[in-house]
Amino acid sequence: MTILHAVIEWAEHNYSAYVEEIDGICGIGDTLSEVKKSLVDGLVYLKEACVDFGDPVPEALQGEYQIVFRMDTRSFLRMYCRIFTKSGLERMTGINQKQLWHYAMGVSNPRPATVRKIEHALHQLGEELLSIEL
Repeated sequence: MTILHAVIEWAEHNYSAYVEEIDGICGIGDTLSEVKKSLVDGLVYLKEACVDFGDPVPEALQGEYQIVFRMDTRSFLRMYCRIFTKSGLERMTGINQKQLWHYAMGVSNPRPATVRKIEHALHQLGEELLSIEL
């Protein structure tokens, strides 16, 4: 199975996504689900168009593939600002709210160690939530 790496980024007025292994395909949307669906629809359309017009299907789309989505810190903070407050993220990560705001607004970029710290806190929260049954 081929792994495709999709990058989701904030693009001024909405989110956009592209696949690193395939040129010319992108998706857009106001939410994570919209941008993912748009990108997947674009990949399906590309594959169908290649077949319809007798062009070679990109190697990455031949056979089964899985899409792994990645998002930069700025885009993540913008997308989830209504769910995760800055104070909540500060408690989870130990990063002060002002610095988180700077990351969300693109004023500064977090160092790789800071990105890992945020990601670790989110994964830990996810594990905790997955262990709960209601």
